[in-house]
Amino acid sequence: MKELELAIAWRYLRSRRGSRLLSLISVIAIGGVLVGVSALIVIMGVMNGLQRDLREKILVGSPDVRVLPYGSDMRMPNWAEILTRVQRVPGVMEAAPFVQTQGLVRNLGGYMVGTQVVGIVPTGRAGDRVTTIRQHAILGDFTFARDSVALPGAVLGKLLASKLNAFPGDTVVLLGAAGLDMNAATGALVPRADSVVVSGVFETGMYEYDDAYLYLSLEAAQRFAGYGTDVTGLEVRARDRWQAPLVADSLRSQLESSVRTMDWQEQNRSLFQALKLEKLGMGVILLLIVVVAAFNIVSTLTMVVADKTREIGILRAMGMPAASIRRIFLYQGTVVGAVGTLGGLVLGLVVAVLLERYRLIALDPSVYFIDHLPVAIQPLDVVMIVVASVAIAALATLYPAKQAANLYPVEAIRHE
Repeated sequence: MKELELAIAWRYLRSRRGSRLLSLISVIAIGGVLVGVSALIVIMGVMNGLQRDLREKILVGSPDVRVLPYGSDMRMPNWAEILTRVQRVPGVMEAAPFVQTQGLVRNLGGYMVGTQVVGIVPTGRAGDRVTTIRQHAILGDFTFARDSVALPGAVLGKLLASKLNAFPGDTVVLLGAAGLDMNAATGALVPRADSVVVSGVFETGMYEYDDAYLYLSLEAAQRFAGYGTDVTGLEVRARDRWQAPLVADSLRSQLESSVRTMDWQEQNRSLFQALKLEKLGMGVILLLIVVVAAFNIVSTLTMVVADKTREIGILRAMGMPAASIRRIFLYQGTVVGAVGTLGGLVLGLVVAVLLERYRLIALDPSVYFIDHLPVAIQPLDVVMIVVASVAIAALATLYPAKQAANLYPVEAIRHE
């Protein structure tokens, strides 16, 4: 009986004139499911890719956990003692001090632009792997070494170096607010000016870093910021990035109350929450495409029931039970949903792979932080989309299948 039910279901899917091709209405129903599933896979992949790329690019220059002092001056005087205690906390792989302040940078031609001045330990010293920024140097390196020059070295972002037309060997001037002097004649404040030599250029692909960040050695940044031997805080690298919140909690509980901790998710909470909300919204909206496709399946099967009413009556009169009639249309709708889902799965994965491999859609990095549309397919998302699509298609068959099963044989045979 099952083979007979499947054969009849396949016959109802085909065109009338003995052709083995699917009928037009079946193709339209399959196409609706295919478009919905493929769109869902691609968009979910794009949202995952955006989250992944933004996370990786942000964490190029931002550590897993930051240990910061309380207070408006943002200075940590006893950082060496705290660093020793931080390194003993389970889950901490590496830790290092850093200095961060704002300033202006000017080339010798007089062009001036704002910059984030960051002081880090040079390459080759303990703590140099706390972030991956040192791996993104495209000219020079983060040793801040200068050849036969007494001035400190600086590593600039690629876009910042281009704006200043300053490359390794060129001198630029840093202007900061630390140690302001007053002009005796005018009473105006004179900013502190430090000359530095460009010793390297880095490129991360994230516009904010490449356009506005300038790195100095820790000692040079301490002098520029007027911190003396103090630092802004400590950068911590966790053994597992996804365990960073737990490491931050451990640090918070073991260090004194004058110090606070922030993991990478907390530092960028608003951005990642916005991306999660956008992913959820896009998923719900695109799932409506599959729901619309389910209505196509309902209408398709309802039309088949109306068209095959006399044949259904004959089958019932020959002894086929109502449950078998119901299963015929359940099989028919399930085939439409399964074929559409499979086609959408293949199409969506192919499009996603092409978008990621060949970077087909370019973006303005000054607006989106990234230079192309990234795609990252997560197996769990794909499984959820496939299950939801098949389930919606199966539910769409219930009404027309019940309608067909409830036909009275005599009335169905008399149907014109």
